[in-house]
Amino acid sequence: MPGRDSSVKEALNKKGAYGKDIDLERYEEGSKDADQVADLESSEYRRYMENVGVVADEMARSGSLMFIDNGMSHCSPRIQEGLEVMSVSEALRKHDGLKDFMWNAMDPAKDKYTAKTYLEDGDGFFVRVKSGYHIKSPMQSCMLLKTNRTVQNVHNIIIVEDGASLEMITGCTSTRHANDSLHVGVTEMYIGDNANLTYSMVHSWGDKTNVRPRTKTVVGRNSNYVNNYILLNPVESIQSFPAADLAEGASTTYNTVCLAHAGSDIDTGGMVSLNGPGSRAEIMSRSISMGGKMCARGRLVGNSPGAKAHLECRSIILKDGGSTLAIPELEAHVADVEMTHEAAVGKIARDQIEYIMSRGLDEDQAVSMIVKGFLSGSINGLPESLQKDLDAAIEQANLGS
Repeated sequence: MPGRDSSVKEALNKKGAYGKDIDLERYEEGSKDADQVADLESSEYRRYMENVGVVADEMARSGSLMFIDNGMSHCSPRIQEGLEVMSVSEALRKHDGLKDFMWNAMDPAKDKYTAKTYLEDGDGFFVRVKSGYHIKSPMQSCMLLKTNRTVQNVHNIIIVEDGASLEMITGCTSTRHANDSLHVGVTEMYIGDNANLTYSMVHSWGDKTNVRPRTKTVVGRNSNYVNNYILLNPVESIQSFPAADLAEGASTTYNTVCLAHAGSDIDTGGMVSLNGPGSRAEIMSRSISMGGKMCARGRLVGNSPGAKAHLECRSIILKDGGSTLAIPELEAHVADVEMTHEAAVGKIARDQIEYIMSRGLDEDQAVSMIVKGFLSGSINGLPESLQKDLDAAIEQANLGS
């Protein structure tokens, strides 16, 4: 498409709407000739994968995918009936109709990051659940950066057809050798009518890694979409603002849990357009600044009668030197909508600390207990295995020190 290509090339100079600007010239394109990993259990990358909720033995998963830099390195041979899993490049060869979904939800000229992925023909994973199938165990994928000073440009497509359901866990991480790198993950999700998708994303990067995910979801009539995002480790910068468009009777929930360590610059959130009558949305954010910069955004747009939505941002400053910012936005274009928001930023109350200390704990232990309670259980509907990983990571975070 010559016209589109021209506008996308111009977008290579277009900064992202939020977050600090990244100089793309600093990075080389990651290799598409990835190391092939036949067995996740014996892989040298196992500890990186398991740190972001990707199970190496695959027994409790319906299927597994792994990308190293820009190439697919593993695709599980054990796939449940009704589930298709492969690379996008392979899916394009197999399904002529997939071209109708490519760059349909996401505008490749959105900013320099989507433009680079489009122009470099970024590959990614393709996951499809056929109509009427309910996938029993979570599907999992891992996006791993292996090479320093490279950019990982991946373009993923998930399709959950009418009357189908899926839970998916995507873990994104980098090896210690690829600390100074850039991850750009473009993901387009299409959910049919009367269908369900839970998509949980866990990030663990190096403290010099920059991350720019770009996600858009189209939710069909009377369908439900849940998006969970978890970041507990240091990172150079993350800017993420996923969006969803809801049809009649559809619902969506965005849950975010973030720790902003010293030196980290994190800008996360979500946007939901309630386009169909009776659609529902909820955006929930829990964040803690441990000396880093934390910005939590949320935007709800009511475009149809009977829409109801709520936005809630809660943040704690645990250590001096950092900052936290909550930006809730409500926008309505019809009279018959009900949208609310609640935002709270502050420190841990002294009386709470003293109450717990009166039970025999020291101050650090008291603070740690309060923070764990603030974060733990803040995501409803998280897969059980991933909830255990989240609780364990919070336990190891030394939050009271």
